[in-house]
Amino acid sequence: MGESYQAVVYDLDGTLVGLDVDWAVVTHEVADRLESRGVATADVDLWTLLKRADAAGVGDVAEEVISAHERVGARTSDRLALAEELPLGVPVGVCSLNAESAVRMALERHDLAMAVDAVVGRDSVATQKPHPEPLRTVVHRLGVDPAETVFVGDSRTDETTAERAGMPFQYVEQRLSA
Repeated sequence: MGESYQAVVYDLDGTLVGLDVDWAVVTHEVADRLESRGVATADVDLWTLLKRADAAGVGDVAEEVISAHERVGARTSDRLALAEELPLGVPVGVCSLNAESAVRMALERHDLAMAVDAVVGRDSVATQKPHPEPLRTVVHRLGVDPAETVFVGDSRTDETTAERAGMPFQYVEQRLSA
């Protein structure tokens, strides 16, 4: 694919690969572990549980459970259609809400690691998407101009992250039909 950007940064899960993770099971397991440590867990999603765990000083407990599931899911993940455009003739990065170790495992599993120059996962920097820091970190590692780099993802969170980082954004479907 001809590229009109200096670089391309991709989200991982739902964009390049489909992690084989049952998020309802992960949420239940995290909630069980946190309840035993006195963290309120009723009627909240996984990412709220992670924030509550961090606030209670037991973020490592939630992170351990989530990351373990992601690594297992990376080993049995599916390669998605957009992965076929790699390698590109410009620098490539991955910015994901998944643990960096799981991202790297999924890239290795699908022979994409050599096509990716920089990876930032949920645990690579102090903040997470939709905060712009993870995406800006990838762009900095690639040594390119954010305004000349496109972020490709599958969610509104990805789009918001790109907006906050001052970068162009494409949904997977837009990129596949281009």
